[in-house]
Amino acid sequence: MSKQITWTGRLIVVLLAALMFLGWAAPQANALTEEQKLLAEVWRLVDRAYVDDTFNHQNWWLARQKALKQPLGDREQTYAAIQQMLASLDDPFTRLLKPVQYRSLQTNTSGELTGVGLQIASDTETGKLRVIAPVAGSPADRAGIRPADTIVKIDGTPTETLSLDDAAARMRGPIGSRVSLTIQREGESLTDVEVVRDRIELNPVYADLRSVPESTTGSKPAKVGYVRLTQFNANATVELAHAIDRLEKQGAEAYILDLRNNPGGLLQAGIEIARLWLDKGTIVYTVNRQGIQGSFEATGQALTHDPLVVLVNQGTASASEILAGALKDNGRATILGEKTFGKGLIQSLFDLSDGSGLAVTVAKYETPGHIDINKLGIQPDVAVPLDPITTTQVGTAADRQYQTAVDLLTTRSMVAGAA
Repeated sequence: MSKQITWTGRLIVVLLAALMFLGWAAPQANALTEEQKLLAEVWRLVDRAYVDDTFNHQNWWLARQKALKQPLGDREQTYAAIQQMLASLDDPFTRLLKPVQYRSLQTNTSGELTGVGLQIASDTETGKLRVIAPVAGSPADRAGIRPADTIVKIDGTPTETLSLDDAAARMRGPIGSRVSLTIQREGESLTDVEVVRDRIELNPVYADLRSVPESTTGSKPAKVGYVRLTQFNANATVELAHAIDRLEKQGAEAYILDLRNNPGGLLQAGIEIARLWLDKGTIVYTVNRQGIQGSFEATGQALTHDPLVVLVNQGTASASEILAGALKDNGRATILGEKTFGKGLIQSLFDLSDGSGLAVTVAKYETPGHIDINKLGIQPDVAVPLDPITTTQVGTAADRQYQTAVDLLTTRSMVAGAA
């Protein structure tokens, strides 16, 4: 009897050793640290959602194990390990967004924020913080801050010591709170401007009616609606619909839709805006990791059937390309300008437990003509290079692409019309 007990005991020991070798030890022996849990959280989201089930032809489980073996002593080390793990996918659009970056992205796509209402950039030559433009009607606009002003300090902190994200974060804040901006204007002394923060609605649409001389035949439009769309955020569809409705009432007979340097944004906004121009037809096809194809269709509610030219360049990307591809392949518009950026991938955003975010490529898209434009872009119907022009010259006679679009709409060569 004692020999049987001894053998059973040995068998248990051998089985436990085997289980430990296979990584199936008791949970407390393999308990993950908080840093390891965050990395594992990212790995799991990619594992479930990523468009390529080969994960760039690698063993994704081994990528996890390799990352977990790295020193993860603090959050920055963990972020670095996550970024290295994601880099193995060779997909720049599947990426980690640290908390500040994630909040900034959410703000941009939500269509509103609370702050002073300034678009800012870092001067590449001087490193100083420059004002691109105040948002119309914003606290900064009412305080008299102008394009090209230099913001020297924010609440006494020199902006040369701040990143763009840090500077933007310092100017945001609760409605009614105050921030002091030290402004340098060319030819003038430093000025401290106190700005009261408020809710800012980000309107990505600029539109006006242009009177264009009629052709010699008098048979082409003399009133052209110029619409510039800078981003596909939560406000874009409503604002663009309002713009088209206003221009129609003003007598617009043709349109120029300017998508140059529009980096995209919300996929749904791109689809809804395509529906403003199309009565029928496919807008975009999507293909997931299982190869299952879906599609989005026009719903018969186009706001206008007037001739349309769409301006594009190398900065036209993502949702902008979905819109341009839908209008081109359905014969609704003439695409004019340069080959677009070529981003034919769709990302979903995931909240992470520490307040950061994860963008994961979950599908690819094809234009209505089943063209995969990823890394290839959309070729314009009419190729016109973009000359170096200033911001104030965009959409004027000095803008060759714009002027060519006007010429197309006011001569017999204009062929794009109602679908």
